[in-house]
Amino acid sequence: MIVNVALSSSTINSPATFPINRRLNVAGLPNPFLLHYGKINRSMFPSFLCRKITCGGRIVAAADMDKAEKMTGPVRIVGIVGEGSVSPLKSTPWLDVMLHTVEGLKWVDEEFEMIVFSDNFVKSKDETVKHVSNELDRADILVVVAVRKEGSVNWIQSNSQNVPNILCFDSSLALKNKLGGSFVETKKRGDIFSSLLPFSQSKKLDESVEITRIVFDAWERHNSNDIRFCLLVIINAYITPVSTLKNLRAKGFSTLNCMVTNCGSQILNCLLDPNCRKALQCLNNYSPIDQVCNYRCIASYESKYLEEFSLCVLQKNNCLELDAKIPEKPYVTPMAEFRGEKLSTEIAEDLFVGWLGTLEWS
Repeated sequence: MIVNVALSSSTINSPATFPINRRLNVAGLPNPFLLHYGKINRSMFPSFLCRKITCGGRIVAAADMDKAEKMTGPVRIVGIVGEGSVSPLKSTPWLDVMLHTVEGLKWVDEEFEMIVFSDNFVKSKDETVKHVSNELDRADILVVVAVRKEGSVNWIQSNSQNVPNILCFDSSLALKNKLGGSFVETKKRGDIFSSLLPFSQSKKLDESVEITRIVFDAWERHNSNDIRFCLLVIINAYITPVSTLKNLRAKGFSTLNCMVTNCGSQILNCLLDPNCRKALQCLNNYSPIDQVCNYRCIASYESKYLEEFSLCVLQKNNCLELDAKIPEKPYVTPMAEFRGEKLSTEIAEDLFVGWLGTLEWS
């Protein structure tokens, strides 16, 4: 069975575990507290402020690729989904969820091409099996979701050896994850990603560990946007820079100089305040591109000093030199009528207030 038609986003979008502050999102707020200052180890700042942004070294490397190294053709992704499998996203079939992901990737970049197959193609007696095999031969990423049938597992193992990046979610333990051509295996304790066992001892290991942690943490949030985020992280790290993930790192000494020159008192007040300091430590544990985790830290340790620090560093002086733009896709036509009446300011206000209630439809 071959499926490559995307569904409407309205059918399966579900809220994340924690809401994302839209003001922060529009402003392109990264983790502003993960700064790379070179080898400034004797700074007045504690180590968690002077730590290099890793997010996997390859994420930094991908964003800083020379033009000659950047991928010029489309990014090709193949998804294989277990037949009849159901997701935790409002019990939507996994096949529908992944089709929605196809559409979401196109909103980010038209060059991101994804095709989704149900694993029942293994039993097909026509050209479908050959078609899937050909797609895998040129794929940059293979995503396997809820595949547990022995026949499907064996086929994937035999035909995906040349795919450089493989992500396996909720699938047979016989299927292994691969990043940048090197295998990594995830071991889970309960519902929380806990450890990684390397199959490669190269220097890529630490980078792969960090990237895999980011990806699986996002997957565990069971949100359609986070599924797309998982793929964008891999693309950005190992294939080509992703525009929506750029400018989420400190710029080096220029960032430090901007902060010290313009926000010295705010920094000192934050470091002396227990809550603000905990917020920085919490933020330092997560990738700057994972806004859900960043928002959790900000909401958990919100304080006057953290607000002043963020206001000074991010908004007043823009020390990270952010230039986030409002996405142009998907374009949604504004509502013109409601229940047969032309939408007025009064009706719009009533609708807005209505959403703030506690009723089932609110």
